[in-house]
This record gives sequence, C-alpha cells and structure tokens, in this order.
Amino acid sequence: MMPESASKAAEELGRTYGTLLENQTWDVDMPTALESPPTTRKPEPVAPAAPPTLVRVVEALLFIGGAPLTAARACESVRGLNASQFAEAIETLNLEYRRQGRPYTIQSQAQGFVLTLRPRYKSVTTKLYGTTREARLSPAAIDVLSLVAYRQPATKPEIDSLRGAESGSVLRQLVRRGLVAIVHRGDSAQKEVSYGTTQRFLELFHLNSLEDLPQTQDLQRL
Repeated sequence: MMPESASKAAEELGRTYGTLLENQTWDVDMPTALESPPTTRKPEPVAPAAPPTLVRVVEALLFIGGAPLTAARACESVRGLNASQFAEAIETLNLEYRRQGRPYTIQSQAQGFVLTLRPRYKSVTTKLYGTTREARLSPAAIDVLSLVAYRQPATKPEIDSLRGAESGSVLRQLVRRGLVAIVHRGDSAQKEVSYGTTQRFLELFHLNSLEDLPQTQDLQRL
C-alpha cells in the first residue's frame, strides 16, 4: 500500500500534467501556401486580335495561288478594298520583299498578279523537284491549248464548238500537266467552268505574259 505522502505527490503530479495537457498547443499538418488547393478564378478576358491590314489580306490572296489575281477579283473577295488600294498593296509588298531580300516577288500576268520566285532562285525548283520531263503534245492537245490561250476564260462547250469535237479528256490532260487551270467555277449565272492558261504555260513557251502570244496577223504570215 502506497504511503500517504507518496499518494499526495502522485495526485499533485497528475494535476500538473492535466494542466499542461489542457494548455498545450498541438502542431498539425496544415497545407503550406504552395500546397493549398488552387482557387477558382475567372479567366481574364483576352483582348480581341486586331484584324489584318488590307496589305496582309492581299498577300494572303496571292499566296493561295491559282489564276492571276485581278483587282476585280480581289475587291470581290475583300470588303472595303478598291482597285486603287489593291495597286498600292501590290507596290507595298514588292517594296517590302526587295528591302528584306526575299526570294520572291509579285509579277503582272494576264491582267492580274502572281507571287513567283525571282529569276535567280528558279534553279531551286529544279533542285527540289528535278528537271521537267519533256512530253510531246498531241495535235488535239495543241488545238485545245491554243483555243484556251486565245479565248480564255473559255468553257468546254465553247471549245467543243470551235473544234467540232469533244474536248473533255484533252482538257483534263492539260490540267494534269499544269498547262491549263480552272479560273472560274460554275455558278447560277454560268453553270460551266471556265479554263485559262497557267504560269507554267508561259514559262514553257518562253512568254512574259499573254500579250506576247502571236497575234492574228502574225499567224497569217506563218
């Protein structure tokens, strides 16, 4: 049996520990600032991008390629663009290209404009794609190509009527060879597509533009 003095000492020690436990501040695992879950915040509104300038839009139209880009076609495609602004955009772009030493330029062709490599860089095409294999054109293909060159934009029925023969397969052959391209898709006013010659046609026949084609009086002298 515990002596009375020892019992009192034990009770006193117990009360002391009880007081300490009541007043103790305990450390717990609290998330730090870096570990705290992200708060849901509304994204800040992004300022709308400024619309491209007319010069850049004209450049994009030229980059697409296809038939030479005329002022009328560009003005139909771009709201607010007029012929004077189109001419200024062409001049501005060519000035930029010369100043920046770009390997391409904008050339006038068949009443329109095309984006093409400068002469000193023409060899790049050969290195990339190899030399162009020469292929003879059949008399029918020469007839159709001549009609397209002089009558463009020309539709298949027009060519058929002038030749007195069906020209669909020949036209498709010329399109595959890159000498002829569709320059106008059919619409409600004109259901038939129209064909015209390409830059490759000019290069193959060493012409700067369609104005260099032999005229009627020249053909009569041949």
